[in-house]
Amino acid sequence: MPERTPRELGLLADCESCFGLCCVALPFSASADFAVAKDAGRPCVNLQDDFRCGIHTQLRQRGFPGCTVFDCFGAGQKVSQVTFEGRDWRQAPETSGRMFTVFPVMRQLHELLWYLAEALTLDAAAEIVPELRAAYESTERLTRESPGVLEKLDVAACRAEVNTLLLRVSELVRAGHRGREHRGADLIGARLKGADLRAANLRGAYLIGADLRGADLRLADLIGADLRGADLSGADLTGSVFLTQAQVNAAKGSRATRLPASLTHPAHWTTPDNTPDRASGREPGPRGPRNRAGSRKRPPRRG
Repeated sequence: MPERTPRELGLLADCESCFGLCCVALPFSASADFAVAKDAGRPCVNLQDDFRCGIHTQLRQRGFPGCTVFDCFGAGQKVSQVTFEGRDWRQAPETSGRMFTVFPVMRQLHELLWYLAEALTLDAAAEIVPELRAAYESTERLTRESPGVLEKLDVAACRAEVNTLLLRVSELVRAGHRGREHRGADLIGARLKGADLRAANLRGAYLIGADLRGADLRLADLIGADLRGADLSGADLTGSVFLTQAQVNAAKGSRATRLPASLTHPAHWTTPDNTPDRASGREPGPRGPRNRAGSRKRPPRRG
């Protein structure tokens, strides 16, 4: 398997190839993230007959910012086009129950693929490439199993096995640096403007609403860190590991925020003059031509 970035491997949502699964399979509660509540298995009120979001260009203005944050890591199109061979739940309603059950399982597997794919591109992890490649290939094989197998899959066991490798990758990347230890730390609302967090261990840390303006987060391990509302304006995250587009989307930022090459500046990030960021030269964000309503959940804890 060639070492390619998660983006190059298609581990981002392709809504054109999905049957709106995150708009149906996942629940959400009325909150600052979602204007209304929805039970699992019930279509969002904004989902149209063609599986498009009816308010996709106004999601934030209409009270659905959570939809602009969610990313399925490409699980939606895998379930729609591979697992169920292009049969959608409207035309084949007998598939709906299994499809909606399999989707969250597939999303977790694709998230693991994202981390493993990133790890395979890191020079520091060269000594464990065979193990990483084997883990990627075995996880990818699981994503091609039948609905019956996926329904019964012990995803927690899969995550635990992969996490052992990811911890080793983190150690190799941060070796030789005296990074701060903040694993699982409560840093909600913390004043970390300009902080030296280079090579810090921030696995599973709560950084909700933290002020990280101008912070140095190079080589930091950010797997599972909760960045909702954190201000990353001017922060440097180049070389940080296991940061996902969904985490970036949940944060605030600016044109001056430096991200890993595989990630893009979200459309809702602003420059100092409060205009949308267009630094990438293309429409930012991981969701392609439109956004789906997804579940605004706390990122899973790691380690």
